[in-house]
Parts: sequence; structure tokens; C-alpha cells
Amino acid sequence: MCGLTGILTNNSIESLQSDCSAMTEILRKRGPDDQGVWVDKNKGITLGHTRLAVIDLSKSGRQPMMSNNGRWVLVYNGEIYNHIEIRKELISLGINFRGDSDTETLLEAIATWGVENTVSKLIGMFAFAVWDSKLNLLSLVRDRMGIKPLYYGNFNGLFLFGSELKALRAHKGWSPCINRDALASFMRHNYVPAPMSIYQNVFKLEAGCILKVRLGEEPKINSYWSLSNIVQRASYNRIDFNDFEATNKLNELLLDAVGRRMISDVPLGAFLSGGIDSSLVVALMQAQSSSPINTFTIGFEESNYNEAEHAAIIAKHLKTNHSELYVSSDDALNVIPKLPDIYDEPFSDSSQIPTFLVSELARQHVTVALSGDGGDECFAGYDRYFLAERIQRSRKRLPDSFLNGLSLMINSIKSGRLRAFSNAMPTCLTDSKFGEKIRKIPDILLQNDDELYRYLLSHWKNPNELVLNSEEKKGAIWDEAIQGFLPEYIERMEYLDYHTYLPDDILTKIDRASMANSLEARVPLIDHRVVEFSWQLPLKFKIRNGKSKWLMRQVLQKYVPQELFERPKMGFGVPLDNWLRGPLREWADSLLNENRIRQEGYLNSKLISKKWQEHLSGKKNWQYYLWDILVFQAWHERWM
Repeated sequence: MCGLTGILTNNSIESLQSDCSAMTEILRKRGPDDQGVWVDKNKGITLGHTRLAVIDLSKSGRQPMMSNNGRWVLVYNGEIYNHIEIRKELISLGINFRGDSDTETLLEAIATWGVENTVSKLIGMFAFAVWDSKLNLLSLVRDRMGIKPLYYGNFNGLFLFGSELKALRAHKGWSPCINRDALASFMRHNYVPAPMSIYQNVFKLEAGCILKVRLGEEPKINSYWSLSNIVQRASYNRIDFNDFEATNKLNELLLDAVGRRMISDVPLGAFLSGGIDSSLVVALMQAQSSSPINTFTIGFEESNYNEAEHAAIIAKHLKTNHSELYVSSDDALNVIPKLPDIYDEPFSDSSQIPTFLVSELARQHVTVALSGDGGDECFAGYDRYFLAERIQRSRKRLPDSFLNGLSLMINSIKSGRLRAFSNAMPTCLTDSKFGEKIRKIPDILLQNDDELYRYLLSHWKNPNELVLNSEEKKGAIWDEAIQGFLPEYIERMEYLDYHTYLPDDILTKIDRASMANSLEARVPLIDHRVVEFSWQLPLKFKIRNGKSKWLMRQVLQKYVPQELFERPKMGFGVPLDNWLRGPLREWADSLLNENRIRQEGYLNSKLISKKWQEHLSGKKNWQYYLWDILVFQAWHERWM
């Protein structure tokens, strides 16, 4: 795994080397093993790279790398898992190789077949920039699922790009300001959705896209892989498997996806929470390894947030080399000051904290770790899918008078009594967020399908009211055309999560948390072949007998007894509500100060003050709303 950056400009040609070196150096965490810069002053192009050596540790894997024919120069972040097969094909065409890196395989494939034809062959995660010196054309490419990040911005003849925003910020020509519309979107989602960034005129290249740009011209972007096309084709051509055939096919696909991601010239392991996704990845790793796999988990003293005990049971059964670390609230709180530097732009999924900590633990032992991310999107695993469907099914059977009465009754219950009721219930009937879920019922009872989905994924429900002088952009979650080719409600929610929540939240979180620790994280469950297969399946293979991920469970049962993994779903969270009233109180008070927010001029200070006081009093639990604000305020304090 690596960091890449570069400049295309007709300005400040003499400082290209030093400017790119400064941008590259700031990505050192992404690639601590090596660093390089390539410059062509005559054409105004420079490419920079920091390397985390994983495949071919020798100097023959150094970047930037020039093709054998001298036409192409490449900087690349990621892994090509089928590069050996591609290399054999190239060798059969007479191509010679200097080393064994997948970088060289990718580069010579581009030199032989071109950019578009090459990316269609790739199995992997990648973001890369390649310069064509014959056509004076720069191409930026991002993998199909958006696993690896790539930002770019155009500033009056200065085109900057990089793996993280901090690389662009390091250039002396950096001059953007906050995009208030993007800030409004952040307050809804807890991330800034692509293609926007938090800055005006700076963008994320979207998943499955190629950007091409020449000096002095506007960038042109095309999609080389479209989930929309995949889904629409699959909806007319569902696979009619029986249960046995479907289970074996998924097992075969996942064994290959996991096996490819176990290729490494450095120590390798996996994150293990004890849930279905990570347990399945570890089981498939161990099934293909002659020695115990390294597995890692962190635990919390707060039982509602602790999965370490479950992970230990799975690890013992699979006979992995298991490491666990119980972290205190102080350990977790010490991560918070680092967040603005790790994430570069406001990002407030609070599971960013334990994700950083487990990455930090893993990096003490390995350089590569496999993760179970993506299983929920592939096989309908999120609780909100079931909640939304049950609500809509129930709503159709109940009169409005009853729904209005129920809404009034729930709103009248004080938070203290709701918590006491939840605590008195048997743990098998509730979870750590029971009270929060009950609180949501009044607001969601009268929503239609798409409104309900937006409600369930939204933090601030009306962000334009919160962010001054903003107009939230209407993205995919407002696209009514999707219902035309995906009439099934749960599948529509899955599809929207693929487009938004998966790349912009889940994959952003794991990339930044792991790379901040110089750790490469690989995500086999969203191998594009697995994703395409999952969309060919009828919904009965995802949801059956009231349970999600039915087919994944069937595969996991081949390796782990059902009683070891069948338990209520837990999020990878932290007790924010209590922290904000306790150890984070002073920090939060400073950032949420009404006068300060009013003077900064971005947010509605009175609205925030009201929610902060309600939270402190215990009348309401506004933890996620307030965390969005706090993350933005901390980011603003650090960078603006």
C-alpha cells in the first residue's frame, strides 16, 4: 500500500521537484519504506510516491516507474491480485520484466493494451496515475468499489491530485475554501459524499472511473465499471440455484478472493470481531494456510461495546494465533485529537476510533491485514433493512389515528424511564441501542419507502437548517429512477448503500485508520466478482427465516459451528453518549461554545446549543448529532 500525488501545470515549472517532494513527504505514513519523485519540466508534469513494500521488496518495485518503451510513467496505490496471470499473458507476448512487483505488471499491461483495456482485466484494489508522454495525457483511475482514495483539484492552470487531501494542501498554490453545500451533506451522512470534498473545486474521483486531463484542458471522466449496469442486467437474469449449488458457488468464489489476498512478501493477518463477516474471512484464510493465521481484536470494559469474548471463541475454534488488547476509555479518547489529521476532512463515523486502535494493534505484528468489511452490503446484513421493511409492512395495516397516538405516547416518555425499561428487559430481547431505536419510531411511522431509507441513514434530518447559507446537493438517495429497475425495497437500500455508505464511509474509515498505522487492509468480501454474483442471487439467498446473510451463514457453517457465531449483531462502536457527559465534557464545551460557533459563521449556534443542553441534562441522547458538530469543529480548528 502506498501514497501517490502529482502536479500538472504550466506555472512554477522550476519548483516542480520541490513542490511534489513536499506533497509526497506528507504521505509518509502511507508508505514509510521508500519515496520517489519523477519530473518532466518541459511538459509540466511531476509524479510522487511513497511506498509500503508488500510485493517484491527490492528496488525493482520502486515508483514512480517508467515502462520498458519509455512512453508511460506510473504511480500506483493498491494491490493487483491477479497480476501473476496477467504477467504470464504479457510474457507470452514477448514482454520482459525487471522485477516481480505487481506495479510493473500493471505498467506493462497499460503499455501493451492501454488504460481502459487493462483495468477491465484487473482483480484488485487500486488508485493510480499514469502519464502518457506520447499523447501528453494524464489518466487517474480508481478501483471498481472505491477501496483506494484519489482526490484532485484544478486551480487556474494548476492541476493537483493525491491519495489524501493533505498532499494537495501541502502545495503553495492551494487556495480553496469550505464548500458549505458539502458541509450540509456531511451533517446528514457523517461523511462528505463523492464526488464532493469539503473544499470548493476539489473532488473525489468516484469508484469505477477514469479521469483524463491534458494541460490547459478540463478533466474528462468516464465510468469503466457500473454497478447500475450490473444490477439492471442481473435483475432480468437471476440465477436459479438450489441451496446446495448457491452455497458451493459462494464458498468457491470466497476461497479464491481470500486466497488471492493472502499473497504477500511481508507478515499477514486479519481483524476478527467474532461476527459473521470477519469470522468467515478468517475461516477461509485458515483453511488455506498450513500455519496459524494471525488474528487481532480489541476489547472494551463496557460490555455493550465489547466483542473480544466472541472473537476469542472463534479464534480458539479455528486455532489462529490470536492477539487481543483491552483498551481503556483513556486509550480511545487519546485517538480523538488525531482524527483531523487522519481523515483530512470531516468524518464522524465514531467506529473510526476502535478501527484505528485495532489497526494499531495489528501493525505491531503484521504489515497486511484482511478485513470483513462489505458483507452487509453484499448480503443484506444491516438491521435498518429489516427495520424499514417491518415498519412499512406494519404501517400499511394500521390506521393513521393509531400511528399518531403511538407517536405521541413514545414522545412523552422521558429518556431516564426509557433507559430504566431497557435495563430491566432481558438482554436477549434488547441491544445497546434499544432506547435509541424506540425513540426513532415517532419520526418514521409516516414516511414512504424512500423517505424512510433517507431518515434511517441520516443524522441531521434538515442540514440546510444547521449549515448557514447552504443548499444540500440531492445525490443518489433521492434518485427516483432506481425504483424502476429495483422495485424490491431491501435490494434498493442495498444498492444505495453500495453507491454511498460503502465507499464514502466504510472503506474511507478502514483505509485512513489502517494507513495512519502504515498497515495495508484488504477487503475480500467486495471482490467485484463476489459483488456481481451477489446481485444475480434472488433475495431468498440473502434473507430467510427472518435472518440476514443467509448464504454467508451457510458457507460459514462449513468451518465454524453455528452456535459459535449466531448472536445479535453488534456495531463496532464506542459509548459516545457517556463520554460527552463525562471525560469529553470540557473539550466539547469549548468546541460547542455558542459565541465561538456564531463568530465562525458556518453553523446555527442556537440549534446546536439547544441540543447540547438537552444531551447534558439527559433529556435526549444527541450523541451522533453532536459528534458530527464536534468532528467538524475539531477539523476546522486544525486546518482552517
